[in-house]
Amino acid sequence: MNTQAVSIPESTPTSTPILQQRGFTSDNIAPASEQVIEAISRANSGQAKPYGVDPISQQVEQQLREIFECELEVMLVPTGSAANAIGLSVLTPPWGQVFCHPDSHINNDECGAPEFYTNGAKLVPVDGDDARIDPAQLAPLLQRMVGDVHSTQPAVVSITQATETGSLYSLEQIQQIGQLCSDAGVRLHMDGARFANALAALDCSPAEMTWKAGVDVLSFGATKNGTLAAEAIILFDPSLATELGYRRKRGGHLCSKMRFMSAQMQAYLAEDLWLDNARNANAMAARLAEGLRGIDGVELQGQPEANIIFCRLPQTTIEALLDQGFGFYHDRWAPGIVRLVTNFATRADEVDALINAVQTLQQRQIG
Repeated sequence: MNTQAVSIPESTPTSTPILQQRGFTSDNIAPASEQVIEAISRANSGQAKPYGVDPISQQVEQQLREIFECELEVMLVPTGSAANAIGLSVLTPPWGQVFCHPDSHINNDECGAPEFYTNGAKLVPVDGDDARIDPAQLAPLLQRMVGDVHSTQPAVVSITQATETGSLYSLEQIQQIGQLCSDAGVRLHMDGARFANALAALDCSPAEMTWKAGVDVLSFGATKNGTLAAEAIILFDPSLATELGYRRKRGGHLCSKMRFMSAQMQAYLAEDLWLDNARNANAMAARLAEGLRGIDGVELQGQPEANIIFCRLPQTTIEALLDQGFGFYHDRWAPGIVRLVTNFATRADEVDALINAVQTLQQRQIG
């Protein structure tokens, strides 16, 4: 898919009711999983040591070690922006370069947080189809002006899995970028805001999609997929942990009552809830794409790979759908291009209602 992503502030205030029942704007509009809410309630009993030394936080660390099949260090933060920015801060000096796709979240949607937390490191966009960095374009940049005191220096490559357009890096593509990073002596960061969706779609192991392919630091997203506010910075190089601890505290993201954040992550990881949630979101996107594909006048933009769909609709159809209460982003890319996002709580009847509405409106136009 060649649809170019555009910055979308997921929390932009609108007149849409908070409890949007026909919403396809973002997976951020979903509720938290019942298991997560119940876990928070269970944690709200008695006393516990603060700042992440409580038993629940320690259990989360063990859960993640088992999931990723390796020794690692974990630090929880409440937002994905904090996970990305603070995670990047341990990988680059202030005079470093952070290579990322022009459409990446760190480049468009974090209000300069990566530059702020890294004390001024330079984001360097590297283009590529479907919001994926093109290794052929990346390779020469990793060698450019190395050692020249007049230039910022290559330090980190950041990839997004799944990307802002819903595309995926294959394992081979991650490995290729990981090898380029290793050869150049730079680090590899993965923005995994929709990590579970990508993992479910590729049907591989978390280890294969991260450290085995060369990833040094992972921003492990959970909020879009069922938690209330819980993200993890995962260090596959434990030697970075001491510095990251200070940076998290200095950045204001070391929560005192960490047990409540850890309880969310504990429930999220237990009994494959995180993967079940992602599978539903992906399945609903596939159902939606299949339904739209058979409607005259509707043009899908590429093949959906996770839980994000781009398609082209007539403007009159877009306006009518909005009038009927359906929510989605539109006309941020080109006239008639809309983005539809499903989430873990999206139901088949909600998807079918949108498909039927589009079909009815299109039949009226054709008729």
